[in-house]
Parts: sequence; structure tokens; C-alpha cells
Amino acid sequence: MGHILIQDLCKSYRNRRIARRGPRDPYQPGEIMWILDNINLEFHEGEMVCLLGPSGCGKSTLLRLIAGFDGATSGEVTIDGKKVIGPSSNHIFVFQHSGLLPWMTVWQNVELGVRNVEDARARREKIQENIDMVDLTDFEQHYPHQLSGGMKRRAELARALAANPDVLIMDEPFNGLDFLSHMKIREEIVNMHELLRKTTLVVTHDIDDALLMGDRIVVMGGRPAQVKLNRQLDFPHPRDPKKNAALGDLRDELFLMLGVSYAV
Repeated sequence: MGHILIQDLCKSYRNRRIARRGPRDPYQPGEIMWILDNINLEFHEGEMVCLLGPSGCGKSTLLRLIAGFDGATSGEVTIDGKKVIGPSSNHIFVFQHSGLLPWMTVWQNVELGVRNVEDARARREKIQENIDMVDLTDFEQHYPHQLSGGMKRRAELARALAANPDVLIMDEPFNGLDFLSHMKIREEIVNMHELLRKTTLVVTHDIDDALLMGDRIVVMGGRPAQVKLNRQLDFPHPRDPKKNAALGDLRDELFLMLGVSYAV
């Protein structure tokens, strides 16, 4: 389960600012601001799709619409043939900022994902299984303030996976992490996806993250946002753009598409 179909999706807000921010602001107070314009996409069951694009282009808005946290102005999102009309426990959203409850331990936070499992022994086993999966064994009784940024993010992943969702949605999961934590969690997400094959959507600003993780890349841009590229990545893991010429060429193409004249 986890087939997602997006048809003719548009999203707008009313500009509530009292005055323009500057001469480049295209919207007057009270005017309608169009964020997404006629988005048509299909995400297949079990694939990982990485969404790229400049800040403010509507990537996170699209994720919120898919997750049911917001409603479309027109068009629709369906998951497994059912129109999305609100949040669901089968579609888990991992926010870019820590969503752990600070007064709960790692164990208690992960337990939220399995709160509907009635059998106490099965519930304990499921919690421990997911904590072990993200390499947080022996940190079960730690509180969020006692964890590093990378450990907090792994705890959030454990909680999300414990719920056994059909769709896992992650908005900039590496935001604020140091370089090594970023790389380790990226590897863990790829490994977990290879093992569990959950339909996974990831918003990122990092081209290399998208190339190394995704089964497909979707590039968004413009104002209002449109789909600029929808490309399948038929490259086996692990991937290295320096060793794979086709992957390296795609990397250069993505940099140019996103307004950078050279790849770094």
C-alpha cells in the first residue's frame, strides 16, 4: 500500500501583510498568492521520491497537502484510491524540526507509535525493535535534551517506523545536523527503505542527498511552483557520482536547473 496520485493540484493563500516587503514582492496586501500550479504526479508503492527546489517554492506545502495537514484550493490527492481529506496514522510526517515530546523518554516517544497495540509484550518488543534499528540501544530512558541532534532525529524515525505507516513523509530530515550525523542518518534511511520498502517522500535542498537516496527525483520551481523535472533513478545502491558518469552528468544538470553554473 502507498500508491499516491496527485491530479491538477493547486494551492493559494491570501496575502495578509499590511504592506509590501520590497519592490520584488509581487503581491499586494489582500491579493491571492498562488503557491502550487496544476501539479500532476504519481508516486508508486514502495518507492522513495526526493523533492528538490529552491526555498519557498512549495515543496513543504505539497507534503502537507499529501499528509492531509492542509487542503487544496483545487485538484486532489488520493492515496490507494482514497481522497486525502485529513491526517491519517497510515501516513506519518517527520517534521524538519524535532517533534519529540520533551517530557518523554526515547522509549515513551517511540511507544506513541504503537499505542494501539493491545498486547503489552508485543508492544514492548516492537518498541525495542525500532529503537535497535536506529542504533539507539541503551538510550531508551534518555530524554530529548540528553540526546544529540542526530540521535533525536533517529528517535523520530524509530517512532515513525513503529507505527508501521503505508507512507513515510520527511521534510528536510537532515536539517541542522552536523556533517557526520547527516551522512549516517542518510545511510540509515536508505538501508531502512531497502529493507522495509515503505513509500517514502523526502524534501531536501541537497542535490547529493537526492541522487544518493531516491528512486526518483522531482524538481520544483517557479512562482507559483510547477514540476520542472520528474526523473527515475535506475542506479543501484550504493551510488557515487564520481564513479558513475551518468549519475555525474545528472548531478551537473540538476545544479544548472537550480541556478548554479557549476557543481561543487
